[in-house]
Amino acid sequence: MSTAQTARLDLSKVLSSRAKSIDASGIRKVFDLAAHLKNPINLSIGQPDFHVPEVIKDAAIRAIHENRNGYTQTQGCMELLNAIWARLGSEVGWAKDSDGLSAIVTSGTSGGLLLAMMCLLDADDEAIVPDPYFVMYPQLGALTGGRMVLCDTYPDFRMTAERIEPLITPRTKTVLVNSPGNPTGVVLNSRELSDIVDLCRARNIVLISDEIYDEFTFRESREGGRFPTPARFTKDCLLVRGFGKTYGCTGWRLGYVAGPHDLVQSIAKLQQYTYVCAPSMAQFAAAHCFEVDMQPWVDRYEERRNTVLKAFEGIAHVATPGGAFYAFVEVPKSLGLTASQFVERAIERSVLVIPGKVFSTRDTHFRLSFAAKEETLAKGLEILRELMMGR
Repeated sequence: MSTAQTARLDLSKVLSSRAKSIDASGIRKVFDLAAHLKNPINLSIGQPDFHVPEVIKDAAIRAIHENRNGYTQTQGCMELLNAIWARLGSEVGWAKDSDGLSAIVTSGTSGGLLLAMMCLLDADDEAIVPDPYFVMYPQLGALTGGRMVLCDTYPDFRMTAERIEPLITPRTKTVLVNSPGNPTGVVLNSRELSDIVDLCRARNIVLISDEIYDEFTFRESREGGRFPTPARFTKDCLLVRGFGKTYGCTGWRLGYVAGPHDLVQSIAKLQQYTYVCAPSMAQFAAAHCFEVDMQPWVDRYEERRNTVLKAFEGIAHVATPGGAFYAFVEVPKSLGLTASQFVERAIERSVLVIPGKVFSTRDTHFRLSFAAKEETLAKGLEILRELMMGR
């Protein structure tokens, strides 16, 4: 065998700078640390702990049996698009076409966010995103050639117009807000969102609202029984919403974006040459999602949120989560530990949480997911309390 046949490629010389610049998720690293644990108390998972409602599962099975397994149109199947417009009409008064709006079904909210940023950012253009952030946000810079500018929201984790405005430059194309937020669960109120809308309008900046946890908003954060969204104040924002977190079908990779027609159609052009379309059988099933009342589960998560706040009362600071299923807990300064060091100690006691540096430039907090059964949550909270008290 010749040397040419046995030699291996030196991939360090051929991999793109884009690929090299992106590190593996810090969440995966926590799982690697915990790989030896037999029965961990897992408070790290960012997905709901309930099963897909039966009506939605039945619709997916039916779609498969009816041979609706081929491509849909890039925009999405008509059944789901009609359901989306019905929901947007009843919630925020948005109407298809008559308001210069459009919508497209995407391969998850992540697919929608990536395509939106690809449409808005040229090399060195800027997008303002919150810190703490969903882990994907900083990587959108590497994936698009743009630059993600972090908006420091500590200690209350509220991304306000006052905090955003000093970060705006002539290269700012978009502001991305996430409410309810991951990893904090914080929900912005209507006044805060209205101020951001006014700022973006005045500076000709596209506002993107990542609302993947819109249905999981707790009672005290629902103003007049409604979820606070910038869509109530403008039709010039891009809404990004999903089905996976709300209905337990995260693996189906299904979301949608809605907003100004020209922007959504640009997203559709890019989707045509990348994702093509979202999974067809999942689309037909999701057309029935809005028929399901998820409020009992939202109430149950709110009760778990209250359990978390009570557990850390007087021990550690926690900004009250108004939605989603996360708490971003500050490690007591008296311990003299970074959040990463504290998480390692928690793992030694078989409790899995995620250090804040995965979601932030700081390493002072950890993310706890209360998408776990009540007994599991109680065990984990007891151990975390003991660690914070130096036991």
